[in-house]
Amino acid sequence: MSAEVLAGRPTRGATALRGGRQWRPSPYQVFGFLFWLLITLAYWRLPQCCDTGQHAAVVERLKADLLSPRHPTAGLPGAGSPYYSPYALAQGLSARSAGMSGWEVVRLAGPLNLLVLLTGLGRFVRMLTPRPWAPVLALAATTLLWGTEPAAWSGFTGLMPLVGGLAHPAVLATGLALWAWALTGARAHDTARVRFVGPRGLPSLTGYAGLGLLYGLALLVHPVTAAGTLAGGAAIVAGRQRAWGPAVAGRWALTCAVTLATAAAWPYFEVFGLAGNGSLDAVHRRLYDSLPGQVWAAVLVGLPALWPRLRRSGPRDPLVLMFAAGSLLTAYGWFSGHHTYGRVLGLSLLPLQCALAVELAAPRPWPARRRLLGAVAAVAACAGFLTVQAGAVVPRSLDPAGFAQPPRGPSYAWAAQYVRPGQVVLTDGPHARGALPGYGADLVAPARPDPALDERERLRRLADVRAYLAPGSTRAERTALVRRHRVRWLLLTPRQTLPEEAVLVAWSERTGEVLARVG
Repeated sequence: MSAEVLAGRPTRGATALRGGRQWRPSPYQVFGFLFWLLITLAYWRLPQCCDTGQHAAVVERLKADLLSPRHPTAGLPGAGSPYYSPYALAQGLSARSAGMSGWEVVRLAGPLNLLVLLTGLGRFVRMLTPRPWAPVLALAATTLLWGTEPAAWSGFTGLMPLVGGLAHPAVLATGLALWAWALTGARAHDTARVRFVGPRGLPSLTGYAGLGLLYGLALLVHPVTAAGTLAGGAAIVAGRQRAWGPAVAGRWALTCAVTLATAAAWPYFEVFGLAGNGSLDAVHRRLYDSLPGQVWAAVLVGLPALWPRLRRSGPRDPLVLMFAAGSLLTAYGWFSGHHTYGRVLGLSLLPLQCALAVELAAPRPWPARRRLLGAVAAVAACAGFLTVQAGAVVPRSLDPAGFAQPPRGPSYAWAAQYVRPGQVVLTDGPHARGALPGYGADLVAPARPDPALDERERLRRLADVRAYLAPGSTRAERTALVRRHRVRWLLLTPRQTLPEEAVLVAWSERTGEVLARVG
């Protein structure tokens, strides 16, 4: 063959010499990256608010003492606090090694949590179907198909809770749940015979042990979310594991054993003791008050997408079983009064949203039923976006309709420059109680319940704060309270009167609050 002919067409093997076929990103990699960039920018433009100060406080306590950190928000022992998870420990180590503050570490953790969440969602949906557009549709469904009432709890995958609480442990726990489910589904689908001895059996056992480690890590990072994670994992095994025998049962028993051992070995708190703890039930009671308005869109379009799977595969379909398990956990939270279990709602809706994505990713032509389902899903997504979610990604300067915005809290850097870490501040300001511990300050009374502190002691401390700030309190009474709790600073709202023995140090032009020194 002449050189001219060879020059006119590619030589066989030339692409192999250049590294094989040219890589092209999948649709989910393109849209997932754009979504990651959009949410990260939206998250970074917002001032940190609400529970973020609590998590920054945890980092500050670990930065000060990795082995025996104090209570996250009070000058008390912190042993037994579930805030001291492996996630928090990694943040504390990062703060110590890089010399960063708790607020800085928490802010930087947000995009990493989102990366875990997005990759986990893509892997989970690919476990369900090879359709390339299914993960993209699942991303749209999980972020938009909720309802028209705010569901702004960390760990929920709507746009508003994502932007408002991206650095919270519940977001990472949701991402770990998706990864655990994806790996569980892949292993449950593999029904090949496994030997427990020899060079081929050992790697398989190692994989199942690693899966147990992942479930144990999720359990420690956010125990409430992990309840839904474990229920979903059990549903996947029940639905996808077709062949059972001693070897198969032994593999899953190994996963369960490693999960329990990982959780039991964590030295900072007793995770299994939290199962019946009701300290946060009152906080989560309002989650159930507007439940239909928060989830109607997901239910409206998710159940029709789940129905064909039930007809095809029966009750053993993994998504059907996962939705049933999550719904039972949510219902248990309502009927038992342990409303904290309502936090598994986000994971309970994921099977509905992913079933819709798989259904709408089917090749065309579509039957009339699927076309109608797609139209209803599009209308519901637009309704949810315009009523609840839009403000998360549309800045106020570009907002044409006055969308509801994520909560914003004032900065307390003006006060933190005077208050040294470990000094006690007496205040009842809602924003101050949430933010000041993030700078290392201690409060007289923690704003939220914590298993590390007896609730009766917390209520007594709250009563002391009210007694000090009462208009009729005497100087002797205030002095006794200052000595009892070693108070160094007061942070007062504009409606409160500065005590005669306090010395004004600073004030905020934005909020009108004042910082005064006592003691």
